[in-house]
Amino acid sequence: MRRKIPSTHGLLAFEASARHESFTRAADELALTQSAICRQIASLEDYLGVALFRRTRRGVQLTEAGQSYYRQITPRLDALARDTLNLMAQKGTGTELELAVVPTFATRWLLPRLPDFQRQHPDVLVHMNTQTRPFLFDQTEYDAAIYFGDAGWPGTVAHFLMHEYPVPVCSPHLANLPAIAHAGDLPAQTIAELPLLQQATRPYHWRQWFESQGLRVAHDMSGMRLELFSMLAQAAMDRMGVALIPPFLIQQELASGALITPCLKPLSTDRAYWLIVPERKAERPALAAFRTWLEATVQHAQKP
Repeated sequence: MRRKIPSTHGLLAFEASARHESFTRAADELALTQSAICRQIASLEDYLGVALFRRTRRGVQLTEAGQSYYRQITPRLDALARDTLNLMAQKGTGTELELAVVPTFATRWLLPRLPDFQRQHPDVLVHMNTQTRPFLFDQTEYDAAIYFGDAGWPGTVAHFLMHEYPVPVCSPHLANLPAIAHAGDLPAQTIAELPLLQQATRPYHWRQWFESQGLRVAHDMSGMRLELFSMLAQAAMDRMGVALIPPFLIQQELASGALITPCLKPLSTDRAYWLIVPERKAERPALAAFRTWLEATVQHAQKP
């Protein structure tokens, strides 16, 4: 059965025009004339039987149908471009892995160690995209995910990597910071009197930490809220407050003295980092090699 798919030339012209909201700028990007873009759009609209753009005094705007179609086809065109680049780069040989990784873990922990995997497996290309929420593998092109939280994703196999054990960290020059903070002996009650930096994906961490120290703090969920550990680290270095961050994600900042740990008592939780693998892909040789390398690298990194 023949697939009902429009001309790729028309789709590319539509995507560029929709992104720029301009036929002229789309023509410049695609090295075509404006009239050629207009013909491609008109042909696509005839094929679909739907108006995708409306003309205005300032140019063109997407219709409601055009907006919906743009949202639907853009990720598919991106995936097609990515797959084409992968094939061209590998000359038809080799293997690629598409990973979804939580952002700060990717940049601060995984990427600095990934050259070792590449040396051991030069025929495997690892591509990474950041994801902070669970998703369905059947609806994506991901081969695996490195995720922080619980491991019960349907249809997957979960491999434990590590716990976080975050500790309070701040700038050594934070206002009103007692001198004993440099020795890591600051009482939890004193930390409660400092500005608290909150992480959006772990909104109860400060409450849990204070409770583990035997305290109830009325404002334990108050303060600037940031999504990523990297944002928290930067805010802490900028003297905006105290943050709860796992030390393994800020080793450079701690080593340089840009951040200190005013209290060395960590927060322990049951949640952890996991490598999540779809059952249908678990036996792929490249994925199995990556899993073996990752688990060994985690164990080595945790040695004293």
